[in-house]
Amino acid sequence: MKLEGLNDRQLEAVKATEGKVRIIAGAGSGKTRVLAYRYAYLVDEVGIDPANILCLTFTNKAAQEMRGRICRILGIEQANDFICTVHSFCVKFLREEIFRLGYPKNFQILDAEDMKALAKESFTELKIDRTESTVEQFLHNFSKDKFPGWYLPSVIVPTEIKAEQIQEVQRLINLRGDNYAKLFISTLLKQKKYFALDFNDLIYFTIHILNEFPEVCQKWQMRMNYVMVDEVQDCTSLEWVIYQTLSAKHGNLFIVGDPDQNIYEWRGADPTAFVVYKPDTDIILDQNYRSTSTILDAANSIIDYNTLRIKKNLYTVGEKGDVITHFHGKDEKEEADWISQQIKKLTKKKLFKKGAAYSDFAILVRASYLTRSIEQSFLKNEIPYVIWGGVRFFERKEIKDSLSYLRLIAGDDDIAFKRIANVPSRKIGESTMEKIAETAKIQGCSMYEALKIMSQTKGYNKDSILQFIEAIESVRDCVGKMSISDLLDYIIRKSGLMEMYRRDEEEERLENIGELINSIKTYEADHKEDDITLDQYLQDIALYTNADYAKDKDQVKMMTIHQAKGLEFPYVFIAGLSEGIMPNKRSVRERKHKAMEEERRLMYVAVTRAEQKLFLTESEGYSMQGGFEKYPSRFIREIKQGLFVTEGKMDQSIWSKAITFSKDLDKECELNICDSPEGQLFFEGNKVHHNHFGDGTVIKAYDNGEFCEVDFESFGVRAIKSDKLSLL
Repeated sequence: MKLEGLNDRQLEAVKATEGKVRIIAGAGSGKTRVLAYRYAYLVDEVGIDPANILCLTFTNKAAQEMRGRICRILGIEQANDFICTVHSFCVKFLREEIFRLGYPKNFQILDAEDMKALAKESFTELKIDRTESTVEQFLHNFSKDKFPGWYLPSVIVPTEIKAEQIQEVQRLINLRGDNYAKLFISTLLKQKKYFALDFNDLIYFTIHILNEFPEVCQKWQMRMNYVMVDEVQDCTSLEWVIYQTLSAKHGNLFIVGDPDQNIYEWRGADPTAFVVYKPDTDIILDQNYRSTSTILDAANSIIDYNTLRIKKNLYTVGEKGDVITHFHGKDEKEEADWISQQIKKLTKKKLFKKGAAYSDFAILVRASYLTRSIEQSFLKNEIPYVIWGGVRFFERKEIKDSLSYLRLIAGDDDIAFKRIANVPSRKIGESTMEKIAETAKIQGCSMYEALKIMSQTKGYNKDSILQFIEAIESVRDCVGKMSISDLLDYIIRKSGLMEMYRRDEEEERLENIGELINSIKTYEADHKEDDITLDQYLQDIALYTNADYAKDKDQVKMMTIHQAKGLEFPYVFIAGLSEGIMPNKRSVRERKHKAMEEERRLMYVAVTRAEQKLFLTESEGYSMQGGFEKYPSRFIREIKQGLFVTEGKMDQSIWSKAITFSKDLDKECELNICDSPEGQLFFEGNKVHHNHFGDGTVIKAYDNGEFCEVDFESFGVRAIKSDKLSLL
C-alpha cells in the first residue's frame, strides 16, 4: 500500500506494529491519519484479519471518521465493526457474554433522563421528599458509589438478595445517610428488574465478566490480536483495565494521546497513567498541520508551566501568521461589541477575495454564562450564531418519544411505556398508571401486558387505549419484515405522535423526527451487510446521546472550551479571560494544583483550536458569579512577549494588580507555589534535582517561595533555597 504524505515520525508510528507503543500526539499533528494508516497497514501489508483488530476512539463521531478514512485507504465500502468507542465495544462484548449474569442480550441502555425517571420512582415509593436538584445530587452520588468490585457481586449477580447483603451495601454507603442507602438499593434493584444498564454499567459489567470468567477473558484476548486506543489521556482507570486486559495475550497495545490536552480529570480521566506508562516504543508527533507558528509558540509557552506532561514543542513548517490580539475592555459590553466589530470587519472582506464566512468563527468560553453579553451584541449587530451543544439531538423530547415507541415495539419496556403511554394524550392519568403498575405486579408481567389485560374490563376499554394497543401490536407484526426506518415512520403516524406535533404547529419537532428517520437510514446503509435487528439498533443508538446532529449553517459558533475539544476554526476568540474565571477559582480551591494544571491545559486546548488568527478578550468590572474584581488571566501573561499585542484602553497598573490578584488567589486556594530568581515555578509534588543532594520531590514551598522543603531519594527531607533546584 502507498504511504505517501506521512512525515518521518508518522511513518515510524504506522510501521510500529508490535509490542507496546506510545504515541505522544500534539494538537493538530495528524494522529487520526496515523491511526487510520496503521490500521490499514496491519490489514494490507501485515495481513491481519480486521476482525482481530480493536480500534477505540473517544467519540462516536471520531469512530465514524476513522472508519471512513480506513475504507478510503483500503478501497473498500465497509470497515470492521470493532472501530468504535469503548462503550460501543462493551455493548458488543455484552451481547455475547451478558447471559452469564442472567441478562438477555437485548438488555436496555439507560441515558441520564431514563435514570432520572427511575430515581424519581424510588423517591416516590419510599415517600422521600424530592426536588429536581435532590434527584440530580442523588444520581451524582449513585454513579460515584457504583463500582464493579462490590455492587455487581452483592446485588446484581445473586438471584436472591439476602438481608446480610443489603446490610453490607448499607454499610458501604452509610456515610450518606439511611435514606440514601434505601434509595441506592431501590434504584439498583429497578435497574436489575428491567435488565437495564447505564453508561457506567457497560464498563463495570464488562470488567466483571472478564475477571470472573477466565474462559471468556481468554477468548477475547485471543480474538483481539491488536488493540489501538485514541485520546488515552482522557481515559479512566477502569477503561485502562479493559485495554490492558484485552491486549495481555499478544502484548500489542498501541496508545495515542497528549497529556497536555487532558481536560476531563475532574470526571475521572487519568492522565498520569499515560505519562508513567512504560512502552517498548515511544514516538512524539510534534509537527502541527493546523495552526500558524505564532499560535503554536503561544500554546507552547503556556503549557510549559505545567509539570504533569511529556515534554514536547509543537512546530510547523507553515507560515508565521498574524500576531495574537489581546483586547482589554472597560466592561463586558465593550468586550462583546469589540468581538462583534472584528467579526464584521473580517466578514465584510468576503465581498472581495479573502473574506471569512460566519462559520469560520468560534467563541470559546470557560463557562456558558459568559456568552450572555456576546449574544446580546450579536443580536444587535445582526450576526448569526448558534450555541453549540445546547439541547443535544437525542435528548430532545420528540426524539426520546419516538425512540420510546420503538423500544416498546421491540419488547415490553416499562420505562418506555411510562414515557409514551399518554403521548399523545389517551386520558391515562396518574391513578390509571398506578393501577396498571399494581396489576403488572400481581400478574407478574410488564405494564404494557397489564394494560392489555385491563383493556378487556369496563372503564379501561376506551377507544384511545384500544387504539394504542392496536398500533403497537400491528407494528410488532411488521418487525423483521420492514426496515427500522419504515417501522419508525409507521408507528409515529399510527400512534398519532406525528399528528400531535403537526396539530400543535411544532415544525422544528417534525423536522427533528424527519432527521431521526434519515439518521436511521444512514445507519441501515452503514450496516447493510449485517443482519441488524431492532434490538441491536436500539442498543447502538443509545450510545449516541452525545452526538450533535445540528446542520452546519453559516453561523458563528459559541461553546465552552470542553465542547471545542477535537474541533478547529480559522478564527478563534477566547472570551472572558479573567483571573478567577480562567483559571477557575472554585475548581482550583477544590482540587488545588491538579486543577490549576488542568485549567492551563484547557487554555492550551482553546489556543490550539485556532488555525489562522487568535483573539484573547477580557474586561474590567465585578464578577457576580465569582465575587471578585476582574483582572487579566495569568494565562495571557504566560504567553511570551512579542507574540501578542494589547488593544483597548488599559492602565499599566492593571498588569501589576493582576499579578497581585493571582498570588492572592494561589494563597487562598492553598497552592504551594514559589518563584525562583530565574522565574522557575515549583509546586508540591514536583520532581527536582539538586547538584549535591540529587533527585527529590517537593513537599512544600514557604517563606514567600524562597525555600522549598524537598524529600531527597538518598538524603531524606531537606530545606533548600529554590534557586538551587531545577525541575526534572
